[in-house]
Amino acid sequence: MTTDTQAQDIVHIKCGNPHFFVDCDPMQGMLHRYAFSNFQSFRERTEVSWVLDGKVPSGVWSHQAPHGERISRVMAVVGANASGKTALLKPILFLKWFISHSFADPHQGLMPFQPHLAAADAPSEFELEVDFEGKLWRHVLRATPQRVLHEALYVKHERMRYVFVRDWNDGTQSYDVKQQGFGLAASEARKVRPNASLIATAAQYGVELAQRLGAGMVFSNLHQFGRQVNDPGQLVQAATHFSQQGTQMKQAVSLLKSWDLGLKDIQLREIETLQPDGSKGKVWLPFGVHASSPAMDFELPFMLESNGTQSALVLLSKLLPALAGGGLAVIDEFENDLHPLMLEPLMELFASPRTNPHAAQLLFTCHAVEVLNLVHKSQVMLVEKDETNQSTAWRLDSVSGVRNDDNLYAKYMAGAYGAVPQL
Repeated sequence: MTTDTQAQDIVHIKCGNPHFFVDCDPMQGMLHRYAFSNFQSFRERTEVSWVLDGKVPSGVWSHQAPHGERISRVMAVVGANASGKTALLKPILFLKWFISHSFADPHQGLMPFQPHLAAADAPSEFELEVDFEGKLWRHVLRATPQRVLHEALYVKHERMRYVFVRDWNDGTQSYDVKQQGFGLAASEARKVRPNASLIATAAQYGVELAQRLGAGMVFSNLHQFGRQVNDPGQLVQAATHFSQQGTQMKQAVSLLKSWDLGLKDIQLREIETLQPDGSKGKVWLPFGVHASSPAMDFELPFMLESNGTQSALVLLSKLLPALAGGGLAVIDEFENDLHPLMLEPLMELFASPRTNPHAAQLLFTCHAVEVLNLVHKSQVMLVEKDETNQSTAWRLDSVSGVRNDDNLYAKYMAGAYGAVPQL
């Protein structure tokens, strides 16, 4: 058995989270679509739609929204290395940060997004549609990293009506704001910082609608610079989460055991450790319990487990909270360090009402193209980049001639749909 002291000596533990993309409040709706332009390697407008038409079989990873549309629970993003797959995920994460947390950024700080390098001085545009409290809402943003130029919120009754519209006025060097029942005092609305959302700011002034809109749950292994590396710090974060969520911990243990990773159990222990500044602190660490004989078990610090076992635990710390309370899990390189056959049982968690009672959604990139055997053509985004370093993305069901009964995997590998590596 490895001692607590030995566990501390294995690695220097990091406990901090990246700049943004972590939340802890319940989500009350589902994502319908998002769109963006002039963002990282994408210059032209790109839309990721989760809306399914009547031709999609009813049992395919979907949920009926309150106002009638069928919404997918999963979306797989497939394409070559460096094609822009990760960049396709980031707009939804940036918008979540902007709506919920931008008020807390420094007064003169740049907003954390990068326009396409060929259009660095042009504004970027973002659009988000979600169902929330039984209604369809649309948030629109046009901005440079330095300044919001236009922000608007709409809600659908018999048609879309604005809740607020905020525009930068070059002449007065201030914002013109009009509202319909939003609830932020006009004098405060005009003073919202150029790098902050009106919604995030209004929440600080106690506007209940703004507080509810900003409470959506998003779980991700991405930060603004890319995917978080599965290092010991991620294991600490996972162990810390599960130490506070007993039900999810039991689910994680049950799933890992069922996936035949050689585990009998997982134990969490709070360990005293020496911080970089010389002070002492405590962190939660996971230990895998293994049976060496019928009468004897042994523990192994998770840092010494296989990369696949470590990755599975960290991934479950992102997926299970979304499944427990509803929300969106955004995962880059979903199968990282995992066997391709693990894709199906992980995705199945989002298919069953038993494991996904709140209709949580999963958006992920994947290099294991076997995923095409698991999803419908309407649940795949293909991404490729051209010789001018511009990325494009399209939903697979928009490709002419793709049938529901096609072998998507075989045709993709044959190059019929594009977005394949040119080796």
